[in-house]
Amino acid sequence: MSNITIIGSGLAAYTLIREFRKLDKETPLTLISSDAADFYSKPMLSTALAQGKDVNSLVITPAEKMAEQLKLKMIANTTVTGIDTAEKTCTLDTGDMVSYDRLVLTLGADPIRIPFQGNANDDVLSVNNLDDYARFRAKLAANVKRVAIVGAGLIGCEFANDLLSQGYQVNIIGLGATPLDTLIPAAAGRALQSALQQAGVTWHLGTTIKTFNSHNKNYSVVLENGDCFDCDLMLSAIGLQSKTEFAKQAGLKVSRGVVVDATLQSSNQSIYALGDCAEVEGQILPYVMPIMHGARALAKTLAGEPTKVVYPVMPVIIKTTLHPIVVAGNTRGNEVSWQMESVEDGVKAIAVNTAGKMTGFCLTGKTANKEKQSLLAGLK
Repeated sequence: MSNITIIGSGLAAYTLIREFRKLDKETPLTLISSDAADFYSKPMLSTALAQGKDVNSLVITPAEKMAEQLKLKMIANTTVTGIDTAEKTCTLDTGDMVSYDRLVLTLGADPIRIPFQGNANDDVLSVNNLDDYARFRAKLAANVKRVAIVGAGLIGCEFANDLLSQGYQVNIIGLGATPLDTLIPAAAGRALQSALQQAGVTWHLGTTIKTFNSHNKNYSVVLENGDCFDCDLMLSAIGLQSKTEFAKQAGLKVSRGVVVDATLQSSNQSIYALGDCAEVEGQILPYVMPIMHGARALAKTLAGEPTKVVYPVMPVIIKTTLHPIVVAGNTRGNEVSWQMESVEDGVKAIAVNTAGKMTGFCLTGKTANKEKQSLLAGLK
């Protein structure tokens, strides 16, 4: 009987396995994870403070239970060091080898880190998994009151919102002129900026860190624009980069991610990729809904029914509860322009094409967000 090996244990891996087991109860499945392989919701990392959840309560199902429920061979706390596509084997850091008939890469993405001048670069934290979050919470517990966040994108703003809910002082540093400038229009970004500023955020936009130094028991930050301030903890949230090292070593086609077609098959017919590490027909879609749709399609393919993933309109919900935001549809490109309307507590922005047809939207604030469902219906 053929076997399937999955590298990685995040949402992509476990959703795929669940969907596959609905179709095939018997094919042997092996999961290899560099961490403990417990199942948890990664998007909750940036909202856990407000929800009163610590590292242990973030775990939804322990790895042992997942293995039992899904009839799965689990190899946890073990790193894959190489893939031999000719022999169809994965080499582990233990020296062992795992063979596969079909291999699925659900490797995720790593935080992008930019080294700063100064003596405290190694003290900068990123939060991308449970282990990272445990370090973050341990630091917060050590008499931290002032947190600096470098990165004014989705993750940086969500963490700022979460920290504000617990009374922390927050400084946000971002290169763009407005928050979330690669995702939403400037007017929507200014609305979020104003709401978080009223809640206590100090913004430093259009600049970056010049030096970051340890100073007594805290840190001193000097920015390129000349501003300076002290903080007790620095969090880096400037974006993610698909993990592609194994794929490159294995000779797979790689661009920004592991290049796959609409069936999520890589340039090697026995290897597939799903989730944040996959570049699906030129797109990297690092959100929950694309992973869910991709997992369902790939499960069918692996079960013997080749299936292309088809993405519906998938809204992106930004969990800034002080000023909630949703963006959906096609909102980028030279043929798209914005029709802006200020509402009671935010912005309603409609993206239209050259023919005047709505292609997407961005809603900020609670009032505008009430129109989400009706606007989504208009995009279908």
